[in-house]
Amino acid sequence: MRPVTLFTGQWADLDIETMCQKAVEFGYDGLELACWGDHFEIENATKAYCKAKRALLDKYGLKLFSISNHLAGQAVCDNIDSRHAAILPPRIFGDGDPEGVRKRAAREMIATGKAAARLGVDVVNGFTGSSIWHLLYSFPPVAPDMIEKGYKDFAKRWKPILNQYQKLGIKFALEVHPTEIAFDIASAERAIEALDGHPAFGFNYDPSHLGYQGVDYVEFIYRFADRIFHVHMKDVGWSATPTDAGVFGGHTDFGDRRRFWDFRSLGRGNIDFEEIIRALNRINYRGPLSVEWEDSGMDREHGATEAAAFVKEVDFAPSDIAFDAAFED
Repeated sequence: MRPVTLFTGQWADLDIETMCQKAVEFGYDGLELACWGDHFEIENATKAYCKAKRALLDKYGLKLFSISNHLAGQAVCDNIDSRHAAILPPRIFGDGDPEGVRKRAAREMIATGKAAARLGVDVVNGFTGSSIWHLLYSFPPVAPDMIEKGYKDFAKRWKPILNQYQKLGIKFALEVHPTEIAFDIASAERAIEALDGHPAFGFNYDPSHLGYQGVDYVEFIYRFADRIFHVHMKDVGWSATPTDAGVFGGHTDFGDRRRFWDFRSLGRGNIDFEEIIRALNRINYRGPLSVEWEDSGMDREHGATEAAAFVKEVDFAPSDIAFDAAFED
């Protein structure tokens, strides 16, 4: 059975020791540490700091397989504006000059890879940002070279980061997601192509960002079998009938009943986790199943507890023998 971990990004208001205590109470085997709050601080990640962090997790019997730096990663390729001041520390956002922010964010992602190596994990999860997300809907008409320019910009900014990761023995796992350079199967294939198939680049598989778009989230696993470096277990529900706010969300907040889709506690949405587990077994994914818990209509401690139990119930080991082998001579 794969270890079940809890992504701490939605719990950054709690200090890390409290988070460890709660994770044990909720029933988790480990944590996926977010690089914000005091959960894992890149700027402080000396050998001694990493050793102390490991010791804290060991104190509670918690395993660690990856760290996640979505916030800095987002700024590497984004069109920077005032929104980024809310997600980036002042040392990265600085004076807000867009190119300066992007360059500092890129350095932070390299530092994240080095910190991961000191911590003893080999996967960094995160976002990439995108200079062309705003061109998603093609009106006014978007010329093909505008999209190609965006992928070239992505490759120019991320190849140096990934080269450093490769030297360190670290892999970067992009969480395929709206607002990123890859947000479905087609764009994920194009991102790999833009990077010339860089071996340090792969995916943090999360079905919740694919299902409501109409993307085949099980096929994603098979298509990128050799690049599934990490897995998020996260559910989403979408309506069977038309709603006031469609797939694009209608500028409504999460939790608004007019929405076509919203994140749900595991097992309460539309994602078919049975097929996901079978697909992960077929590609021989043996890493953690990390719960990213989000449900604006449910108490998070209740939800995190039921999510841990759900994942442990739905996961199963693959068979090592054909069921009809007993009839063979």
